[in-house]
Amino acid sequence: MNGPTNSVTLVDIDIPFGRLVAFFVKASLAAIPAAIIVWIILWLIAAVVWSVLGLSFFRPFQV
Repeated sequence: MNGPTNSVTLVDIDIPFGRLVAFFVKASLAAIPAAIIVWIILWLIAAVVWSVLGLSFFRPFQV
């Protein structure tokens, strides 16, 4: 466990422009359903909190 350590330094990454563009397009398309899922989860959490507090989404802050 306490033997010599090997260190690595990354100097250059060579990625063709077309593959980089394809990666970013795929990542942006994958972010859309992920954002929708996160929005739904946050909406459900807000609905639970509002219902615990006795509030309504349709008439907020009216008791």
